[in-house]
Amino acid sequence: MLILGIESSCDDAAAAVIETERAGEVRVRASAVANQDEIHRRYGGVVPELASRNHVVTILPVIWQALESAGCGLRDLDGIAVTRGPGLVGSLLVGLMCAKGIAQASGLPLIGVNHIEGHLLAPLLEHRVPMPFLALVVSGGHTALFVVEDFGHYRMLGQTRDDAAGEAFDKVAKLMRLGYPGGRIIDQLARRGNRKRVRLPRARVKGAPLDFSFSGIKTAVASFVASEAGAATAPEDLAASFQEAVADMLVRPTIAAARETAADTIAVTGGVAANSRLRERLAEAAAAEGRRLVAPSINFCTDNAAMIALAGSYRLMRGERDPLAIDAEANLAL
Repeated sequence: MLILGIESSCDDAAAAVIETERAGEVRVRASAVANQDEIHRRYGGVVPELASRNHVVTILPVIWQALESAGCGLRDLDGIAVTRGPGLVGSLLVGLMCAKGIAQASGLPLIGVNHIEGHLLAPLLEHRVPMPFLALVVSGGHTALFVVEDFGHYRMLGQTRDDAAGEAFDKVAKLMRLGYPGGRIIDQLARRGNRKRVRLPRARVKGAPLDFSFSGIKTAVASFVASEAGAATAPEDLAASFQEAVADMLVRPTIAAARETAADTIAVTGGVAANSRLRERLAEAAAAEGRRLVAPSINFCTDNAAMIALAGSYRLMRGERDPLAIDAEANLAL
């Protein structure tokens, strides 16, 4: 089955063509992304209106680029999968309406995909992962633990009570005047820093050991930056200390969930899964417990259309179809 995937939930417009088989084999024929970092860098974060306007310009060229790289045309496809939520509603609408137009013109079946489901299945693009498995989804908009029981069957064990981990990275980078995107810059800077230089709090949610909270650490960093000690501390030391604290707050609940569910495999996915220290810490913790850690390659951690195509392909294989009347939902539940 050959599927075109379209993703536009935030500031990246992406398209991909993947080939799937019922035996579980997946081949990414092409994956293209139009990145907007230069547009949003001056603001220190994504400006929704600018993101959606830029999608209007880039969405079709990205789709044609993916099709050309895959060596196929619309007539060769078996279906179209597109993100319908959650995300920025203006951005979502650009991708969804484009997918609807292509489906209407070509007669191809259309499937609307939940962005989080795409992240949950992203490790399967490159790894054989037996189900059920435990998945930590950690990105700019989401931080949650799921048991992936089967395709289309997901059980959430815990989630953030306030901010997502990726948002904390971007906000702390802005506080430190490091630039955007914050997660990537902090990761690079922290490699030269002392992780123990700055003492920062590790939040725990009382009565909910598998939940997360990152608002407190942002406040702690803001207070430290404004202090005399902050002025005297090297940026790389603060970056390393902050990154280590976030890794602690992500690893501890993940390992607790693995023990609770007896999961043999742990998957980490989402934009923050590209963080080198988080991957290292999770790999160490999983190995110490005799468990396997899998993670997508960096290109498939961040928002991409291959994961959307994969999630849609399994639904299309089951004979599912969505009407052209489906709408974008900014807070679409999984």
